[in-house]
Amino acid sequence: MIGAARGRVEQHGAHSGAWDVGRLMVAPDLQGQGLGRDMLARIEGAAPADVAAYVLFTGAGSVDNIRMYKKAGYRLRGPLAGEPGAVVLTKRRR
Repeated sequence: MIGAARGRVEQHGAHSGAWDVGRLMVAPDLQGQGLGRDMLARIEGAAPADVAAYVLFTGAGSVDNIRMYKKAGYRLRGPLAGEPGAVVLTKRRR
């Protein structure tokens, strides 16, 4: 497996109606080649037309992940409620 990603419409909570990007991963020996950015763009592109925003979470100490998400237009929103050590990032759909 090279990588994986999941997207689904958030049904509950503060981000209800947003496209929840999850399980984005790239095999460790293939990281750093732009595959994560490509997969992120593809999973965003799979969102239904009526979705106005994207939301995802990652580890607060995952500096490389946070950097990639920020370069892709995501904004750090703070800690993920109920999940110590995780942060939420959001992006408006254009």
